Order: sequence, then structure tokens, then C-alpha cells
Amino acid sequence: MKKTLMAGVAAFVLSAVSAQAQDLKFPIGEGDFNWASYEEFAAANDLDGEQVTFFGPWLAGEATSIENLIAYFNEATGADVRYTGSDSLEQQIMIDAEAGSAPNITAFPQPGLAAGLAGRGFLSPLGEDMANWVTENYAAGQSWVDLGTYADENGDDKFYGFFFNVNVKSLVWYVPENFEDAGYEVPETMEDLKALTEQIVADGETPWCIGLGSGAATGWPATDWVEDLMLRTQTPDIYDQWVTNEIPFTDERVVAAIEEFGWFARNDDFVAGGTDTVASTDFRDSPKGLFDSPPQCYLHRQASFIPAYFPEGTVVGEDADFFYFPSYAEKDLGNPVLGAGTLLAVTSDSPGTRAFLEFLKTPIAHEIMMAQAGFLTPHKGVNLDVYIDETQKGLGGILLGADTFRFDGSDLMPAAVGQGSFWTGMVDYVGGDSAEDVASEIQASWDAAK
Repeated sequence: MKKTLMAGVAAFVLSAVSAQAQDLKFPIGEGDFNWASYEEFAAANDLDGEQVTFFGPWLAGEATSIENLIAYFNEATGADVRYTGSDSLEQQIMIDAEAGSAPNITAFPQPGLAAGLAGRGFLSPLGEDMANWVTENYAAGQSWVDLGTYADENGDDKFYGFFFNVNVKSLVWYVPENFEDAGYEVPETMEDLKALTEQIVADGETPWCIGLGSGAATGWPATDWVEDLMLRTQTPDIYDQWVTNEIPFTDERVVAAIEEFGWFARNDDFVAGGTDTVASTDFRDSPKGLFDSPPQCYLHRQASFIPAYFPEGTVVGEDADFFYFPSYAEKDLGNPVLGAGTLLAVTSDSPGTRAFLEFLKTPIAHEIMMAQAGFLTPHKGVNLDVYIDETQKGLGGILLGADTFRFDGSDLMPAAVGQGSFWTGMVDYVGGDSAEDVASEIQASWDAAK
């Protein structure tokens, strides 16, 4: 009788916790959220009075989203997690770490900075149990573990970085009405995409809009193309060796990926305005040809942020849509996804810090973020239907279908290369220089930076 009574009390308490959580300043609604994972976590964690400091790059609306997540954690545990955002995170975290005043948790916008701090002993390893959890519960889980594994001050590899919120770059945008009018179907393989490109030309139309212009950063959209094509023509380990320069830019496999980009970008019939306009067209303007009548182009490869530059009033999913930049059927390399993301690392350890990271393993923690704008997760245990809209749901589905995920390569290269010669080299390439000559110039800049 007592056991039954206690079970009833426990169930009542858990239901009360769930109800209270849904009454927070950000109620996440009546969708099919995984409240059971929240209730189980709340029952297992009493952190009353525990304070945790959380430092990240998110400001304005993004900061509000993370603060809403924190509110649910605080409600479940009694802890006091406080978030601070900064647009100078890279500089400030170095100052704080060296002064011994680092926050408990830091969100890093790219792995390089976290790896540097790990090598100086400023990060605490997350442990093998966390690494194993990521491997088992994230789509392409080993990829995420690899991206969060860095050498410590003794040169030993350890798992430090837990990725939380990522984005997808392996996308092709199109206008469904244009496809329907022309009788085109969404290609499922790279071979199909090339055949569609040629079919559009045969029909007297232009398949692609491509623009590399970005002020001082002109050329970066082409580096995304090359990175995606490296992942579709080579195994992930070759991509990793290229990003670290274990194999040089002049390697025939890298040159071949550049030339594969050239198949699309250096053919006057394939590109709106001809190849002479590719480098001079601003990347923000380049998708506009999709929406002209008649369309100037039918296809545009760009990351998930590009709808911000579509004509005002464009409804994604209706007026415009996207599909996965496909892999080659003949290569049998699975479905790789190129993107970027934010990783969390422990910069000052505490019990509350570890509990917060445990919370981020629950489906509900991800679903709370999914119900807000701008969040994507590779967590396999979430309900895709709770994404804020169909666009995010579609992007989330691409992430969950990935066999391999790799971070934007140019962001991992030395700045003189990844934000320098690689950009300018791609401009030179679309301007007519050979892939071999461009690769040699980029490699020379890397050698000079060593």
C-alpha cells in the first residue's frame, strides 16, 4: 500500500513539474513533445542553489531562445544557470581563461578556438560516456565525436566539444512552380542533377544562378561548392586530411573536386549571365533569378540562410523549396552533409555544469529549441513535427539522414588560406585560370603560413 501511495505521489510531482514548466515565459505549446524525458530528468536532479555561468555568441533573438531553454532546466532542478552573450567571444574567452575566471560553459562558434584552448589545458574533457552517447544518439554520430575531439596539453586526444545547434549547407534551392511547368523532377543523385542541368539547357533555358561576390570575402560561396564536392568524391578521411593539409591542395583529388565545381560554374550555357558574371554577382543577389518570369535560372546551391535574400513575401515550402545536394550513386559514399555549428565545452567544471550537459542529452531539451526559430539538431530521439515550421523540419530531416557530417573546411583552415587564398583562388578559377595553377597558389600560401 505504501509503495503504491509513493508511486502515486511521484507521478503527481512529475506531472506538476511538467505543468509548471509549460507555464514558463516560453510555453512550447501542445505538440507531441517528449515530456517524459523532462520529468525523468527533473526527478533525478535536485540542484537547488547551484549556480552555473554560460557564455556564448548568441545575441538578441538567439539569446532569448537559449534563455528559454535554461528556464526549463532551472525549473526542473532548482539551479540558477545564467547566460551572457557577446559578439567578441573569441577574444573574451581567451582573456577569461588565462585569468582563471572562465565561465562554466562556453559555446564556441567553430572548433578551432575550442581545440586551441584544449591544447592549453583550459577545457575539461567530457568523458568517454558522453562520446559514446553522441555516437549512438546523433545521426552520423562518429562525425560529431571527431569534430569535438582535440589534443590536450600532453598531446592526448580527448572528447571536449558537444555540438548543440548546427546548420546545413548541402542544399539546392528551386521554385516548385517552375519545375512543375517545365516537367522537371527533383534529382536524387548527382548523376541525376547533372542530367537535369543538361536537360534544362537542351530545353533552351539556363539551369544555374551562381554568385561569388561578397565584398572583401568574395569567393567564399565557391569554397562551399568545392567542400561539398570533396565529400561526394572522396571518403571523409581524405576530406579531413585535406582540411589539415596532410594532403596538399595540389593533390589530384583536390584538383578534381575544383574541376567538378568548374563543370557547373565554367560553362556559359549553365550559368545565368555566363561565367563572366559569376565572380561579380553578389551572393545575396544571385538567387533572385529563380523568381523572375520567365526564370533566369532553375537551380541555386546555397546554405539554409539564403531565404533571407529571397524577394519579400516569398514563402519557403510554397514559392521556393530546397532539396539535398545529392551524392554520386556510382561513388557509394553515403549521404554526406556539409555545414557548421556551435559546440559547448566545459571551461570551468562543476556539478551543475555536468547536470546541464546531461539535460542536453534529453530529447525535450532539443525539442524546446526546435520549437523556436533557427535551431537544428542531429539528435535521433526527437520528434521532427515539433520544429517551428516545415522548412526547419525538412532541414532537420536532411541532418537525420546524413551518414557523414563535416564542418565547413575553409573555417578550419588557417585564416590566410580559408579566408584568404582559397577565396581568391576560386575567383581566379572561374575567371579562367586552371585548377592546377589555382591549387598551387593556394598551397603556396599555406606553406607560407606554417
